Amino acid sequence: MSSPSPMVVFDLDGTLVDTAPDLAAALNFVLDREGLRTVPLATARSMIGAGVRRMIERGLEHEDHPATPDDITRMMGDFVDYYTAHIADESRPFEGLIEALDDLSARGYRFAVCTNKLEALAKLLLDQLGLSPRFAAICGGDTFGVTKPDPAILLQTIARAGGRPEATVMVGDAGPDIGVARRARIPVIGVEFGYTEVPIAELKPDRLVAHFRELPDAVVALQAASLNITN
Repeated sequence: MSSPSPMVVFDLDGTLVDTAPDLAAALNFVLDREGLRTVPLATARSMIGAGVRRMIERGLEHEDHPATPDDITRMMGDFVDYYTAHIADESRPFEGLIEALDDLSARGYRFAVCTNKLEALAKLLLDQLGLSPRFAAICGGDTFGVTKPDPAILLQTIARAGGRPEATVMVGDAGPDIGVARRARIPVIGVEFGYTEVPIAELKPDRLVAHFRELPDAVVALQAASLNITN
């Protein structure tokens, strides 16, 4: 039986793509419609990563503004409508991403995306940035009915992409990414340029990279170490 192709599963916001400007604009559109103050970009960055509902909840908490679940659901509709129309106004891949994907692809790696972003929005963003063809699967917080850090979302993403957990490395920027990898028993690399309330180093990923130029060698070394442990 042949060995499975090695795979790298990426988080999206704050890992593959710097989406903070467009997400912050959508959040501020919602807050402004509610008659609330908008939040600075630097503050909004730490609110990203747990999906649209949680981002809105964090924005309301920042303004100390109570809201019912129905209110938040309504705001989610406004957020998604605005964000869909402006999803790639300013969002761009992080520096060095394309070169890192090309390097890893040449070494035989395949790729998938596992994000808490709604699947349709994740696909739309990657389509507009010309990145979708690089990924064997793009799975979001509504794809399987669970979100990170529930391990099912990562394991089912790997399966949908035709991979195997024992031949996979996760890459992310925040607690949900480290948590989902740990629960799924997948080795994980943390990127230092993403969005997180807790410094990524404190979350103790297996490796840290400060720039995508460091990623290919980190992936290869981490997967080799993981295979040695399991063999």
